[in-house]
Amino acid sequence: MSSFSNFSSDIKQYLMVTTNYWVFTLTDGALRMLVVLHFHQLGYSPLQIAMLFLFYEFFGVVTNLLGGWLGAKLGLNKTMNTGLFLQIVALGLLLVPAHLLTVAWVMMAQAFSGIAKDLNKMSAKSSVKLLVADDAKDQLYHWVAVLTGSKNALKGAGFFLGGVLLTLVGFKLALIIMMSALCIIWLMSLMLLKKDLGKSKAKPKFSQLFSKSREINYLSAARLFLFGSRDIWFVIALPVYLATQFNWDHWQVGSFLASWIIGYGLVQAIAPKITNRNDSKTPDGKTATFWAFVLLLVIGFIAMAMWQNMYPEIILLTGLLIFGVVFAINSSLHSYLIVSLACRDSVSIDVGFYYMANAMGRLIGTILSGWIFQLYGLVGCLWASMIFVGATCMISSGMIAPKNKVNG
Repeated sequence: MSSFSNFSSDIKQYLMVTTNYWVFTLTDGALRMLVVLHFHQLGYSPLQIAMLFLFYEFFGVVTNLLGGWLGAKLGLNKTMNTGLFLQIVALGLLLVPAHLLTVAWVMMAQAFSGIAKDLNKMSAKSSVKLLVADDAKDQLYHWVAVLTGSKNALKGAGFFLGGVLLTLVGFKLALIIMMSALCIIWLMSLMLLKKDLGKSKAKPKFSQLFSKSREINYLSAARLFLFGSRDIWFVIALPVYLATQFNWDHWQVGSFLASWIIGYGLVQAIAPKITNRNDSKTPDGKTATFWAFVLLLVIGFIAMAMWQNMYPEIILLTGLLIFGVVFAINSSLHSYLIVSLACRDSVSIDVGFYYMANAMGRLIGTILSGWIFQLYGLVGCLWASMIFVGATCMISSGMIAPKNKVNG
């Protein structure tokens, strides 16, 4: 504690924001695995289980759009703490007797969880912008990369945690344990986060919800297609394909996907060392376009090889690992660019708009994943993913470097 007291105020705030984000993300990943496994045990069909997450993704779109405006109006400390509280509510809603856990009830609980997740994420990403000086671009890139990468690594760890808790203590006690951890962090956050963090000096108007920045609009559109390209084949098509075509058990599918997400997060955290290795400049639109093109080559190769049925298990698993590395670099670059491009006095509005596009891409990708896989199989999903990555490339080329943007 004595060493913590020696840190600067900004470092203390960053550590509090990061701890808040980490614990929330760990419980969010665990909750997703708990819901999938528990309701599978109760006899829910795969389609019913998928429906449980529909509101989770849908309200991510709404929350990011409105959450940014609320963050600027009320302060990021309030939106972050509200997100924590709503996650506690979501967990509590699932503690009702088993016969009350209908699809509609669980969808409502997942709606609260979706709102909570995006309030917390938007608040955390926006806060970093305010804790770094405008001219410290390298430090900003590093802090954003660490926050983003660690979040995804912990989300994968949360999958493991959910499975372990369900096995060792059961569904309800697992929920109580996670609620207790969140309550502790929520109380700490209420006491330690600055009360005016992210609060706009001017009264933000509701009409400002949609970004008027050309660069942010381009980046948001690129983000929509980027995350749509991943979820088109990753969310439903891939796990079903691994189970049906490769005859993997459920624990093998879950463990592999959890390991992929952890590795994906670790790559995100070290992305600055990869993208800045031969160039002292911080990333810009050209950097994002280059890495989007690399991703296009990767997904194109996987789609072509799977279409020709060339060693499908080797190609798919190896390709998935390479795709994960390149996708993680793209995601980390985008996360830095939005924080860098955002206007300091309305950072939460700009970041909220951007993550609204992110959530929309995930929602579209999730729906297309089930529909295209049902009609055309995994190969059809891979070709659709390639089209989305191609759109990301074209849109990214329209962005300008953040150093040319004057922050407000």
